[in-house]
Amino acid sequence: MEVVNTITVMQEKCENLRLSGKRIAFVPTMGFFHEGHLELMRVGREISDIVVVSIFVNPTQFGPHEDFESYPRDMESDLAKAEGRNVDLVFAPSVNEMYPNGYQTKIMVEKVTKHLCGLSRPGHFDGVTTVVAKLFNIAKPHIAIFGEKDHQQLTVIRRMVKDLDMDIRIVGVPTFREPDGLAMSSRNSYLNADERASALSLNKSLDLSEDLCHQGEREVLKIRGAIEAFILRHPHTAVDYITICDPHTLEDLEILKKEALVALAVKVGKTRLIDNRVIKPA
Repeated sequence: MEVVNTITVMQEKCENLRLSGKRIAFVPTMGFFHEGHLELMRVGREISDIVVVSIFVNPTQFGPHEDFESYPRDMESDLAKAEGRNVDLVFAPSVNEMYPNGYQTKIMVEKVTKHLCGLSRPGHFDGVTTVVAKLFNIAKPHIAIFGEKDHQQLTVIRRMVKDLDMDIRIVGVPTFREPDGLAMSSRNSYLNADERASALSLNKSLDLSEDLCHQGEREVLKIRGAIEAFILRHPHTAVDYITICDPHTLEDLEILKKEALVALAVKVGKTRLIDNRVIKPA
């Protein structure tokens, strides 16, 4: 496995791999790897010749009062785990390498960013789309792999790739969970024991939404109210949003007629966690 820190060297290596006929799968990450990240790498290995991973905590997708400075980092561990998954190339640039003095360009996707996390984290998705577009230009992948835990991010990236005619196949991988059902996240490391127990309410509330749907409940307001009441019965929780929406447009629904995305963002203590599930009337 080779680690590259500069854009020009990375572009040259990836271009040579393409010219030699190799198929590149790319996994963009912010590091602090857990089993969910490693599953993305495993999928990449299955469907490509070369697996490229980026490790970059992107400052432009963090708001002014968010956790950029304290976001967990462990490069040594990350590199060992990536090597254990037979990753070929790791791109680990500095902030200055990605955003040198004088940088002034951003990419904005409009409609699908106006919902869910886009409401409570203004500018977040501009940072995501900009850095992902840059990483695509650097790693030159045929395939890019993302987790479905962040459904909105996956939707936004797919929209950007389609709208900008990027010749990249976007692959979504189902959410990887702890044995007790908690969606894996680098931010889970922030939780103390009591908060960790309350964090299980997110996945359990998705179970509740699915149960209500299968029992015949079709009014979104009632399902959302039941989910919120369930979550708030657990200590240390504060709801950012609970949305039941179209899985593709992310526009809110009032009545369940076909499949719908149930998406949550909940603060447990000081830690903001997200989860989601697609449900469908029986």
